Amino acid sequence: MRIYLVGGAVRDKLLGRAVADRDFVVVGATPEEMRALGFKPVGKDFPVFLHAGTGEEYALARTERKTGRGYHGFAFHTDAAVTLEQDLERRDLTINAMAEDEHGALVDPFGGRRDLEQRVLRHVSPAFVEDPVRILRVARFAARYAPLGFRIADETLALMRQMVDDGEVDHLVAERVWAEARRALAEPVPSAFVRALRDCGALRVVFPEVDALYGVPQRAEFHPEVDTGVHIELVLDMAARLAPGDDLVAWCALTHDLGKALTPAGELPRHIGHEHAGLAPLRALSERLKVPAEHAALAEHVCRHHLEAHRALELRPATVLELLERLDSLRRPERLYRFLLACEADKRGRLGHADDAYPQAGFLRVAHAAAVAVTAAPFVAQGLAGPAIGTAMREARVRAIAALERPRSGNTSA
Repeated sequence: MRIYLVGGAVRDKLLGRAVADRDFVVVGATPEEMRALGFKPVGKDFPVFLHAGTGEEYALARTERKTGRGYHGFAFHTDAAVTLEQDLERRDLTINAMAEDEHGALVDPFGGRRDLEQRVLRHVSPAFVEDPVRILRVARFAARYAPLGFRIADETLALMRQMVDDGEVDHLVAERVWAEARRALAEPVPSAFVRALRDCGALRVVFPEVDALYGVPQRAEFHPEVDTGVHIELVLDMAARLAPGDDLVAWCALTHDLGKALTPAGELPRHIGHEHAGLAPLRALSERLKVPAEHAALAEHVCRHHLEAHRALELRPATVLELLERLDSLRRPERLYRFLLACEADKRGRLGHADDAYPQAGFLRVAHAAAVAVTAAPFVAQGLAGPAIGTAMREARVRAIAALERPRSGNTSA
């Protein structure tokens, strides 16, 4: 029996990055031997065991064979005779197909270390085409390692295009698409995820509502980047800058302008009413991917109300309060916090505007604090009851917001 550290732990160690999780492959063992050593079996499709002391995963070396379409179309084979190289060969990228023995010696049969040094994401073998999830994974790694200068190898991108053309991507299940997308949105450069999917043609299959934004023009005086798809990329990366690792803010950034794809050609490059037009495609996307309820809800708020946030310094006090109420922020202040991050990302996610100030966020936070400071107690003490208390509180909140000093604003179109 030989035990090897494999995959991401080896990759990140060579990159000098912190190693979060460690996975191991066991060569030359049987399930019975693993159980006898105190390992707890957890795998359903193939033997995976948890170490009794550390809780880390130990998987028996295995091979796999394509038996059908999609992610589940595989038969796995584990046997004490399966070699480490055979196990590594079934992995997606060369940088993930390295191992380290118990003495720290590197086992690298497919050139993973070379590709790390050359900053290349390259498939291990032609079997890459058998699993459509690998397209999403490569795109996610592109988003993770973009700051280090990684690129997708031309031959790997060609295989990804082939998988799209062959219809393999059509068999991705919603849960896997969302799981990979959610992780990608939390990476440092989420735009690289979107670009990679678009470069291979997969974006129009898994995110057609987003793909439709490319080539849609916007007014150059407000959007020097012009192309709405490019704007979305800029907003995504600004969201990652403002809210690192927050996939909820990033999801709102990705979906806030879906309505611009529906603007009639005769009205371009103006997008009057796009914030309302975007709700239907956003809901369809959220339902199709089965996104969490808060992701769906906050994305709708950002889609519908981001222009109001941009105009916050010009809104009437009563309208400001209505916005805070629609967000349910008086009860859930964290929702306002993320809403404003997404709106700021939209405002600053424009060519040449990355360092712009966004005083609207500060004003809305102060307005929120002023509204929350109004409580029912003094009105109860005055003898009010029932709906009269709510009316009095609302009037007091409007007065409190009206009394605030407002900073100057810039242009309000986005």
